[in-house]
Amino acid sequence: MRKLEDLQRQLSEGRITRREFLSRAAALGVTAAVPALILQEEAMAAAPKKGGQYLQGLTGGATSDVLDPAQTLDSYMINVSFGQLRNNLTEISPSGELAPELAESWEATPDAATWRFKLRKGVEFHNGKTLDANDVVASFNHHRGEETKSAAKGIVGPVTDVKAEGSDIVVFTLDGGNADFPFLVSDYHLVICPANSDGTIDWQSGVGTGGYVLEDFDPGINTKVKRNPNYWKEGRAFFDSVQNLFIADAGARTNALRTGDIHSMANLDLKTVHLLKRQEGIHVFSTNGNKHVTMPMLTDVAPFDNNDVRLALKYAVNRQEILDKIVKGLGEVGNDSPVGPANIYRATPEELPQREFDPEKAKSHLKKAGMSDLKVDFHVADSAFEGAVDAAQLFAESAKAAGISINVVREPNDGYWSNVWLKKPWVASYWGGRPTEDWVFSQIYSKGADWNESHWDNTRFNELLVQARGELDSNKRRDMYVEMQRLVNEDGGSIIPVFMAYTHAATKDVGLPEQMANNWELDGHKNAERWWFA
Repeated sequence: MRKLEDLQRQLSEGRITRREFLSRAAALGVTAAVPALILQEEAMAAAPKKGGQYLQGLTGGATSDVLDPAQTLDSYMINVSFGQLRNNLTEISPSGELAPELAESWEATPDAATWRFKLRKGVEFHNGKTLDANDVVASFNHHRGEETKSAAKGIVGPVTDVKAEGSDIVVFTLDGGNADFPFLVSDYHLVICPANSDGTIDWQSGVGTGGYVLEDFDPGINTKVKRNPNYWKEGRAFFDSVQNLFIADAGARTNALRTGDIHSMANLDLKTVHLLKRQEGIHVFSTNGNKHVTMPMLTDVAPFDNNDVRLALKYAVNRQEILDKIVKGLGEVGNDSPVGPANIYRATPEELPQREFDPEKAKSHLKKAGMSDLKVDFHVADSAFEGAVDAAQLFAESAKAAGISINVVREPNDGYWSNVWLKKPWVASYWGGRPTEDWVFSQIYSKGADWNESHWDNTRFNELLVQARGELDSNKRRDMYVEMQRLVNEDGGSIIPVFMAYTHAATKDVGLPEQMANNWELDGHKNAERWWFA
């Protein structure tokens, strides 16, 4: 029995695999006791515990990062601001359903144009201030108005008024009906910060109502937080502290995990993930959602202002090759529409046939554009998405068959999102996806949206966007969203070659919940709140 106990200890420490444990236990002739011991071990591991310093290697950071939620651009600050320091009125649960967060309930008028949110009582900011309706009003106004530079401007644009009714009721008035509005307020930009006396918000301090309190913020390098002892959520925020390290290079993140310098990482090097799976003491896992690669072209800049040029490029990319060679099959082929497998109104293959690699069709569209060949620059960095540079090189090779010469311009990882994305005529990008069709279309594809990364402006699409938002008949609403997906596919400025699974790895002393959110990487970016040391 002592040998069995030793095997059990090695299993719990991650020094042997489950298969090795069972094999060695069988050799000892004690298999009858194994199931109970495994169940006991699993029960112990599943029970969340408080304590420990959690170190994680994150991507998407930059020296230009700030604590202003209006300027949150990529995964590093989403994880820190949205996942650790602050909360929203609502959140997306691990099952993909809408759940209350700082708001305990909400209701709408019959036309869905006015929404009343009731706040939880007794919630405190890190500085001891009690949350009230004025904090919510100020936090939303931070993103509203003609002068705002907030990336959430497209989301809150339909909000014509937001006001407090007493201390615990916030009323939003919209310019039209929107059945999805409670989903929208879960956006990572719309976290709640304490209000200043002049109606602005204190974002500079990092103070929020979240599970962790800011200790040190070194943009693009490291952020340290400690557990909020007064966190209002029961059974959340287990770590004593969290250290968030920006490690842009996938190889460096992997080495840090293997040597025990960090406890977890996301965005694995897909070329070596099979090797990482073999290492003892490390757990590799993925979640499938709406994350997708985009290759947006500025539709108001030549030659991308010609839709035949855009279509030529869409037919010149070999999507299956990118899925097989870059994504290693962890995902699915894209079809130049951002509506993903987790959305409810996604067009069927019959409604929107898959666009295939077709050099002859690409040549045909070039001919319609008055061209016999095409030479363009494609600006990429691996921070755009895992394997972005390699994917660009594959695209360049496949495009040659269509008479298209793509010059892949490799940009620095640091500052890519502030210096290249939204600025260069053709770039690589990615989106985590959004829970609703209206959300993804409003924020990224509507006319004038700050994150309209292709500057696309389609009159019919913009009309349908408003109509579908207020349509309460689900069948009619579906028809509108399918038509919008066709418009994006046929006229839009973004090539969407693949949907990608979120890939992660963690040391086996990190406790993981049975179900993880798939709306973002790292358990919906709530890993610091939902994970623990086993």
